[in-house]
Amino acid sequence: MSDFSSSMSASASGMAAQAARLRLVSENIANADTPGFRTKSVSFQAVSDFMDNGGQVKTGRVQLSNTELPEIYDPGHPLADENGYYQGSNVDLMVQIADAREAQRSYEANLKMFDQSRQMASSILELLRR
Repeated sequence: MSDFSSSMSASASGMAAQAARLRLVSENIANADTPGFRTKSVSFQAVSDFMDNGGQVKTGRVQLSNTELPEIYDPGHPLADENGYYQGSNVDLMVQIADAREAQRSYEANLKMFDQSRQMASSILELLRR
């Protein structure tokens, strides 16, 4: 039974990590037109401690993109400098949509694995009851 709980735990940690990733992608998309906004991303790390965690992951620190912010010419904008430029956002919507799709698919795969492990554990318990 430990293997089933281990696989369910690994799947649950994967779902939590992908949910965090999807949350950041949605923040990026929501702030695509916010001046000075930098794209946020998160990395995943394997959980390591004294016991075998069966492939669990956790999210690392949120990182801001260090790419240059585009200079936008709009003399009427309230944030424009004396030359009429202000810094826009470095969010690329196509990259964010692709990242959201990838996070969604990874979440679904982890959910499928969780459900499979749950069904197998339930089947074993049913066999043991007979």
